[in-house]
Amino acid sequence: MCCTCTPNCTTEAMVAMAVLAPWLAWLVISLLSLYLLNLLAHARSGLPPGPRPLPLIGSLHLLGDKPHRSLAHLAKIHGPLMSVRLGAVTTVVVSSPAMAREFLQRHDSVLATRSVPDATGKHAAGVAWLPPGPRWRALRKIMATELFAPHRLDALHHLRSDKVRVLTDHVARLAREGMAVNVGRVAFTTSLNLISRTIFSIDLTSLDDHGRSEDFQQVITAMMEGLGTPNVSDFFPVLAPADLQGMRRRLARIFARLHAVFDAEVDQRLRGRDAGQPRKNDYLDVLLDVAARDDGKDLLDRDTLRSQFTDLFAAGSDTSSSTVEWAMAELLRNPSSMAKVCDDLAQVIGSRRNIEEADIVRLPYLQAVIKETFRLHPPAPLLLPRQPEMTVKIAGYTIPKGSRVFINVWAIGRDKDVWKEPEKFMPERFLGSAIDFKGVDFELLPFGAGRRICPGMALAIRMVHVMLASMLNQFNWSLPIELERNGIDMEDQFGLTLVKAVPLYAMATPIRGKEKEPFLRVV
Repeated sequence: MCCTCTPNCTTEAMVAMAVLAPWLAWLVISLLSLYLLNLLAHARSGLPPGPRPLPLIGSLHLLGDKPHRSLAHLAKIHGPLMSVRLGAVTTVVVSSPAMAREFLQRHDSVLATRSVPDATGKHAAGVAWLPPGPRWRALRKIMATELFAPHRLDALHHLRSDKVRVLTDHVARLAREGMAVNVGRVAFTTSLNLISRTIFSIDLTSLDDHGRSEDFQQVITAMMEGLGTPNVSDFFPVLAPADLQGMRRRLARIFARLHAVFDAEVDQRLRGRDAGQPRKNDYLDVLLDVAARDDGKDLLDRDTLRSQFTDLFAAGSDTSSSTVEWAMAELLRNPSSMAKVCDDLAQVIGSRRNIEEADIVRLPYLQAVIKETFRLHPPAPLLLPRQPEMTVKIAGYTIPKGSRVFINVWAIGRDKDVWKEPEKFMPERFLGSAIDFKGVDFELLPFGAGRRICPGMALAIRMVHVMLASMLNQFNWSLPIELERNGIDMEDQFGLTLVKAVPLYAMATPIRGKEKEPFLRVV
């Protein structure tokens, strides 16, 4: 039934408007006052230059769905050290090697604390997110000595060789069947099983189990995307308890799926210990040994174990596999580079089928391909955000305590003042160059720098080089007909890590003389 307006209705509406008008006027004046005061405070605060913020939202409207690109564009306007107000949070963005050195080397101690995304909820108990206190140092020391130390990596060389051999056998089988290879998925599964073998002494999935493998990849990708997705709770901390975008709830479900897997492995190992089963001497055994000590019970509780495993699986599988996928995509788009890296392999490896880690130092063009891939497609385009523990002056500007700091390594890698023809894939730029990616040369920072540099860098470097080299050494690669006609979609998908938006499929053809010898049964 429809209501018609009566004189009484009109009168009531006018009265209501009369009552509300002063409040609305007060609200508008308050917002404008806050906006003007913010502009004045910004002008007097000594912050780095940046775009003029709008009331309430600041410069959120400029961020878009690919913040690494939009922030790089803004840096071209406002400079390599820029402040951007995102909601209620002052954000400082670094976009040049010189400024990165200032933040990550000269002022590293002040900037060693992470700015933890609200979506992590209570799951920030691992090395990646903990503040740099005694607990963080103790956990990082265990990781450095028992997992990533050179002697430990050398001792597990056979494990990596086995996983790469499984990878190439799988690719050979797909080649015989005339099927395209999902490069990112096979690299992800290989990396995942390497990590799970190192930690738990088991394979969590297999290359032939497409469902379970893809499920793990989707979970890890969703987690990294969720942690990197712009979230209103991070921009307006006062609203964080409401979780308006539901990111914390969504990530909690993802964490729960991973933690169920980890808990099952821990519980099974504890039961085995109680039953007197022999040790496996893997990373889980090391952690359980520490947890069993009087001084380790508080250090390695169940939540900390879960966070440690989550960090290792996410960083170890997602970043390595995406780097291999990006490298293969670039090589397929650049036949001259593909020819050079294959020639490099032919000269050094010859007719040998398997690549050893010791071979990598004798493959300069392969190393250049990986460096160039890191430059154009850094695994973490903004690194993990940092937060000053106190207000500090850097390059003459004030960096406030509690602000959020991003190092835009994606922008640094494409800076025309640093790199000749920065948008072009050109591994030759690294031949004869001393620039490396280990945190000393600030032109190339795929793993960060300073005390928060990625602790798993040494393992990632070994795995990425050997996976890519093995795939190139045993197979010739080409694009499926449709991709050959339309080209490779090189769009990226933003998150904590930078992955290909569209998976790369490629055809592998075994190189004559490097096929796996068939198994012959003597009757």
